[in-house]
Amino acid sequence: MVYPTIPLAQSIIELCKAKKLTNVVISPGSRNAPLTIGFTNDPFFTCYSIADERCAAFFGMGLAQQTRIPTILVCTSGSALLNYYPAVAEAFYSQIPLIVLSADRPLHKIDIGDGQTIRQQNVYQNHILYSANLTEDANSTNDQLINTAINTAITSQGPVHINAPFEEPLYQTTEQLSVNPIVEEPLFPALPAVDYDYYAKQWNKATKKLILVGSLAPHTLTDDVIAKLTADGSTLFLAETISNIQAPGVINAIDRLVIPMDDEALQNLQPDILLTFGGMVVSKKIKQFLRQYAPKQHWHVDMLRHYDTYDCLTDRISTDAQSFLTQLTANTQPISSTYSSWANAIMVARNTQHKQLLQDAIFSDFTALDYIVNQLPKNSQIQVSNSAVIRYVQLLPVDSSIAVFCNRGTSGIDGCTSTAIGASIGSGKSTVLLTGDISFFYDSNALWNAYVPKDFKIVLINNGGGGIFRTLPGHQENEVFNTYFETTHQHTAQHLAAMYDWAYFQADTTEALSTQTQAFFNTSDKPAILEVNTPTLLNDEVFKKYYRNM
Repeated sequence: MVYPTIPLAQSIIELCKAKKLTNVVISPGSRNAPLTIGFTNDPFFTCYSIADERCAAFFGMGLAQQTRIPTILVCTSGSALLNYYPAVAEAFYSQIPLIVLSADRPLHKIDIGDGQTIRQQNVYQNHILYSANLTEDANSTNDQLINTAINTAITSQGPVHINAPFEEPLYQTTEQLSVNPIVEEPLFPALPAVDYDYYAKQWNKATKKLILVGSLAPHTLTDDVIAKLTADGSTLFLAETISNIQAPGVINAIDRLVIPMDDEALQNLQPDILLTFGGMVVSKKIKQFLRQYAPKQHWHVDMLRHYDTYDCLTDRISTDAQSFLTQLTANTQPISSTYSSWANAIMVARNTQHKQLLQDAIFSDFTALDYIVNQLPKNSQIQVSNSAVIRYVQLLPVDSSIAVFCNRGTSGIDGCTSTAIGASIGSGKSTVLLTGDISFFYDSNALWNAYVPKDFKIVLINNGGGGIFRTLPGHQENEVFNTYFETTHQHTAQHLAAMYDWAYFQADTTEALSTQTQAFFNTSDKPAILEVNTPTLLNDEVFKKYYRNM
């Protein structure tokens, strides 16, 4: 075995190995050479080399999103670790475990004019669970800091930062391990007891209970517990598409239900108890509704965090959703109420209208995505970029065998492609990214990746700019809007596909989309892009007409 000669690098690598962290994403550099030598020469680790640190961090986050095991990110000193920051913030709010391992200059070389040197200590302080600022030596204090950082990422499911200063020479190796670091096992904190009798009594008294679920990993809840909840006429179950909960009695297209409602209907929808779990919620309208028509009680169930998203949080329940709902349904009885049947009857009529409106609509972002989602391979995974595309997908029925993910922690367009590629490797599933043009071109370095699976696919909806801004109040058709809001452009992905040797398909009509989609999904010898060009000036009208006629 080949080791770096620097003892501190040895300690870091041995502690990562002891905690069974296998995935390491390395961005090439010099100051991180001791870490790179150690990780790449140990067959225990699976190492990936990705030059662009922003892409590398999102790629690593995609791996961790699927495995729930911390991914290690290794970079050189200077601005390199700043490029990790967007992914660090996303991981912080999405509760995805990352370990940022940054190489640094020794402390005495900071702020003296040395090259590639910045103030790296605590650089992520507003969006990090723990920062370990190491000294140059391998010692028990450093071991404790490293242990605490790794254990925090594991137990608290989020990003941590280990900053390691190395002095030259950096590239020397040895066949002898000179350290034996102390390994501290992660300790999961004891959770407060849940008073199930209290919650069962409250649940049994309420005639209008609303369950709202944001982003959630697939198979978090069993079919049995969902069936028990939806069988209760006083319980209305709303679950976003990214909740990965699709079952009879569960309403997924939340905006289709809520946006067209008048004041009287919204008052009828106002719950006595709001029960939430899962991560961030996409629907802006449901947030506005619950803030205006506040429930008497809001319970949020989560092992780690309890955000007061609707300004009415009353109960922070520290357990997992499956355990809580299993206990709750074992001690509650269905209540005679029209709450659920009323909402579901509205939804039946709206679903019928939805199909008719899309059938009659012109070729657009909405109709193209509706067609493509219907063609997705069963048992696959879709990653969805932010901005307009996720809002369209939230309105479309997705086959229950398909897992759905989106970076909703910060809701940024940056890194969506890189995340999707990492997630495809982490899951081992056939993965399709549904993305908009600005998100795609913004993260085009994601294609500069030697590890993309051959069955990875991108559906690129190219409407020539940030079309979502056309749906917002205040839109005016002028040069300022087109330049500074919409980001008007004439770019296509054809040359990028050729440069990175991806298969490329293009469609700009309903007929072409049908033909090209079939060929696109049948491609299996290399990654593929299907670029769908839609009319820039008409997409917003299709979307607005949809809600006007709902």
